[in-house]
Amino acid sequence: MTLNVEGLVVMAAFYLLILGTGIWASMRSRREEKKWQGDGMEITLLAGRKINLLVGIFTLTATWVGGGFILGIAEATYNPTLGAVWALMPVPYVVTFFLGGFFFAKPMRENNYVTMMDPFQKKYGNFLSNALILPALIADVLWVSRTLVSLGGTMAVILDLSYAYSIIISAVVAIVYTLLGGLYSVAYTDVIQLILIFVSLWVCVPFLLTNPHSLDISLTAYNQTFQAPWVGTVNLDEAGKWFDDFMLLALGGLAYQAFYQRILAASSYTQAQITCFASSAFCLVLGIPSVLVGAVAASTDWNSTRYGLPTPYERGEVGSILPISLQYLTPTYVSIIGIGAVAAAVMSSMDSALLSSASLFSSNIYKNIIRKQASDREMQWVIRISVVVVGLAGAGLTFLDSSVLVFWLVGVDMSYTIMFPQLVCVLFFKQSNGYGATVGFLMGITMRILSGEPLVSLPPVIHFPNCRLDAEGKLTQFFPFRTVIMLGSLVTIIVISWLMAQLFNKGLLPEKWDVYKVKDEQNKPVEERTPEDNEELSVSKQLLDTTSC
Repeated sequence: MTLNVEGLVVMAAFYLLILGTGIWASMRSRREEKKWQGDGMEITLLAGRKINLLVGIFTLTATWVGGGFILGIAEATYNPTLGAVWALMPVPYVVTFFLGGFFFAKPMRENNYVTMMDPFQKKYGNFLSNALILPALIADVLWVSRTLVSLGGTMAVILDLSYAYSIIISAVVAIVYTLLGGLYSVAYTDVIQLILIFVSLWVCVPFLLTNPHSLDISLTAYNQTFQAPWVGTVNLDEAGKWFDDFMLLALGGLAYQAFYQRILAASSYTQAQITCFASSAFCLVLGIPSVLVGAVAASTDWNSTRYGLPTPYERGEVGSILPISLQYLTPTYVSIIGIGAVAAAVMSSMDSALLSSASLFSSNIYKNIIRKQASDREMQWVIRISVVVVGLAGAGLTFLDSSVLVFWLVGVDMSYTIMFPQLVCVLFFKQSNGYGATVGFLMGITMRILSGEPLVSLPPVIHFPNCRLDAEGKLTQFFPFRTVIMLGSLVTIIVISWLMAQLFNKGLLPEKWDVYKVKDEQNKPVEERTPEDNEELSVSKQLLDTTSC
């Protein structure tokens, strides 16, 4: 192969467009900052809570429809051991947005929090909150990695550009425009990127479906042809794992700072809700082209193409099936359009992850703990340095593994098993306290590590029912163990919180041992309670009543 000059020119134009949009948005951000009378950090992190509805829908959708989304769906659909029934992302994301809109948007937006971790610091204090921030930060770094992996592999296939150069160039562009304008730059570039994703993917689909090397995908959906049917199956002994993956994707996203950054940037709770519901529909539509790409790849006689044999699956290139299909099954100009879609998707997610992690560190650690008197100018530099550090860390991890699904699932896994039960308890269970949160946190981490993870070659110490070798010979838990760990952590937080409150309130433990001051909180007079306290008590009672029923 030779360097694809035309493709490089198109990609350069795309990057200049995105960078130009980011610069324009940064200028708007500075104008708003001059008029802003409050905390200048809110302009950078939340765009002054003035993101309009349409831009909010675009930026929330673009955040979730990233490179991992596009390439991961195609990868799962094409993989003969999985199939389309395992390409779960679009449907669970509908659940994510509806649950977020109905239950999580209101307590977060109406309390005017700046980040997802604010309710933790308010209720548990700084020490425990810092421990809980760590898995959230790691999840963001992994998010950066999976988006860059998807673009690096695509550009290497279609443009014959070095994998390393692809990652470095993309990381630098995303870091630069995120540094310039904060959420304003991220949101407005997301609008351009989402339009490019939608148009580019759907332009490629007709060429893929009508290429001469592939059979009609309706004929290969349920019949063995060049490989196993692309629809795939979920056997009875795999149902637990399928359910676990579905819940992981549906609920794990509710514990991401990037989600709440859009919620908190909305001008009102109602606008935040509408943003969530509208974005769910866009996710479904944007997931269809990737399924079709995987289906076409599974229906292709690769020996009749320039790619030849062995197949991408046999060469271990399943993670790059989308760019491989574009490269060998469509005209050159179409494949270049396709890489534009992937690049746009990568940028739209990477900038969100960069700003998300910068928000957590700058607001919850630096501003609230390290330097409470920090000026707006100082905080701007802290945010910029955080963006650069996370971007470099995420880029560095991309050289450890080339599978998009690895980074995707491991990152969301941490959010689901560790952070989601913590967030539910701090928002909806008034009786939860620092003792329960600590024990639940430690229990969740310990159980998750001991359960193993074949994606990172971590062998299981705890063998749940139906723990056996998978198709690749790796010892895998086919029981919904992550959901069990999440529920176990949730119950642990509630039970330990109640138990410790009883021990201190009844004098069974000395009050001087009460480091989290649960006795003071539990005995707070009714007249001293805030509206938020009463709302939390009401919600907690409703949830407990529902559970007991």
